[in-house]
Formats: sequence, C-alpha cells, structure tokens
Amino acid sequence: MATTDFPERLKELGVTLTSIEKVLDLDAMRAEIAELQEQVGAPDLWDDQANAQRVTGRLSALQADLERVSGLRQRLDDVEVLVELGQDEGDADSLAEAEAEIAKLATAIESLEVRTLLSGEYDERDALVSIRSGAGGVDAADFAEMLQRMYTRWAERHNYAVEVYDTSYAEEAGIKSTTFAVKAPYAYGTLSVEAGTHRLVRISPFDNQGRRQTSFAAVEVVPVLEETDEIDIPDEEIRVDVYRSSGPGGQSVNTTDSAVRLTHIPTGVVVSCQNEKSQLQNKASAMVILKAKLLALKKAEERAQLDELRGDVQASWGDQMRNYVLNPYQMVKDLRTDHETGNTQAVLDGEIDDFIEAGIRWRRGQEN
Repeated sequence: MATTDFPERLKELGVTLTSIEKVLDLDAMRAEIAELQEQVGAPDLWDDQANAQRVTGRLSALQADLERVSGLRQRLDDVEVLVELGQDEGDADSLAEAEAEIAKLATAIESLEVRTLLSGEYDERDALVSIRSGAGGVDAADFAEMLQRMYTRWAERHNYAVEVYDTSYAEEAGIKSTTFAVKAPYAYGTLSVEAGTHRLVRISPFDNQGRRQTSFAAVEVVPVLEETDEIDIPDEEIRVDVYRSSGPGGQSVNTTDSAVRLTHIPTGVVVSCQNEKSQLQNKASAMVILKAKLLALKKAEERAQLDELRGDVQASWGDQMRNYVLNPYQMVKDLRTDHETGNTQAVLDGEIDDFIEAGIRWRRGQEN
C-alpha cells in the first residue's frame, strides 16, 4: 500500500463502519443491554429457567456485538494515529505495521457488514439444523456425520451453544440423520444459506478396491420459534410414538421408552427427540422442532417456494449447491457463489465463514 493510499483507505473503512453502526443502532443496543441487566439482577429470574436462559443469552450476545463494533472503531482510530506518526517521522516500520492492521480491519469490517444484510423476518432467531444422508450408501452416512461435525466445529469457533435433539445412526458407519439447534443471535439468518444438497467426491474408505465414490447429504435449516409465534397444532393432528433411545450401532443408551417421535398427520412431517431422559422433556423438545418445521413449510407455501425454506431436496445428482472434492484434487466449491478453496480440511474442521458470507451476499443479490 503506497503512503498516499492510507488516507483514502482509512476514509473508506470509516464510512463503512459508520454505516454499520447506524444499521445496528448502537444507542438502542445499549438501552436493551441496560434493560436486560436489570432483569438479570432480579432475584426471581431463575424461577423461569427458559426465560432466564433467553435473557442471559440475549444479554451476552448483545454485549459481544457492542464490544465487537466498539473494538473495531477503537482499532480504526488507533491505526489513524499510527499512520500519522509514521508519516510525520518517516518511520517505515510504523507504516508497515499500519498497513498490516488496515488489512486485518478491512476483513473484520467486511465480515461485520454481512450481519447488516440479515433483515429477514426470522433471521435473528436460533437455528434448527437437520442433516440427512442421501444417495451414496455408507459413504453418504459418513458424509452426513462429517457435515454435522463441520457445523458443530463452526459453532464452537464462535462460542455458540449447540443442543443435539436427535441422531439416527447408520448400521455400518456415520448417521442417517440428525437434528440440532445452534443457539445464537442471527444463527438462522446466517446458517440458512447452508440449506441444500452437499456433494462429496473421494476415495471411499469403505470400498476394499479403493474406488472413487460420490455421495450426497441434505441440509435443512429452519428458525426456532418463540411463544409469540402463531402456530397452533390440534392434538388430533399429531401421532405420538415412544421408543427407546439408542446410540451408535444400535446400542441402547436408555432402558426406558423415553425417546419420542411426532408425526404431523396432515403434512407427513416427522420429528423425533431422544436427548433427554424424560419422555415429557423429549416430547416438549420434539414439539419445538415440529412447530419450527411447520412454520417454515407455511411460509414457503405462501411464497410458492417450498424448496427455498424447507430444504426439500433430493440429496442426489443434479441439485447440489456445494461440492467437496477430496480426490483426484482438493477443493470445496459453492456452485451458487463460485467461492472456492483448496484447503478442504480447514472447511471440514468448521472454517466456513467465507462460504457463509458469500452465500448471504449472493442471496441479497438474488432478492434485489
């Protein structure tokens, strides 16, 4: 970066950050933080554990967001001072340090800017992610488990809580399906661009002849509902089945019939939950999942775009949105945005922010 470029680049970053601050409305954010802090200080807060978790989670997330924006503003102010001193004193080391910091700031501000693109009705909600294996046999089941690990690791990198509701294990390896919640502000808006068919190409570790195998898995993402959301399900429309929870290979992990499966008879939507020891708790969790999926279905039908929101994909040839190629070369490529990387291991370890950000920008472009 030439010395003469510093003022212009710093001005661009300042304008972008100011725009972000206006969209996020920092004054309103501070006011909500103060209100939530009062609620947290109430002696009876934990009498209602669900509400307490919502309040404390929202407070933690808002404080982190405010700290993130304030931190970027402080860093921008500091680097402006560093540039001024470096130029006044002809200090090449200071200017080199400033150049490196400006590059880091540009990346951080661009990432934060993506948040301002999440303005959908349910974007700020927690996300319910369902993954199911598709065409490809045991390799597909293994791939579904790889994707579950990828999203879990992504959440861990951001300190987001993950709660697994149900996992159906395949006989030989991997999983048939899984449903889990990612609990963080804007988790749905962020992860919704991951919905669709994912395709893996590799040398199969399950083929004794070492042949290359193509397999598929489907990812569905729906928002977690709140009590104020209007979705009423009459009891007569639900069939309830109970069964014993099981682990990998069919191993029983609970000797009582505590796992619950709910079937919504009119639509055929089926959900299950086995993460709790109590049948009542599992039924309550399963109902949360069912309501979320039915709301997604309702909204999608209203827009005549069922595949977009419900993720009703075939998980087979012709409809994939992202390819993971491990052989004969290494590459992960999103077919919608053309974003790609050769570092496949990093992606499978949860480094998917660049793909998510590209997806969010692509979606906004499609809407405009």
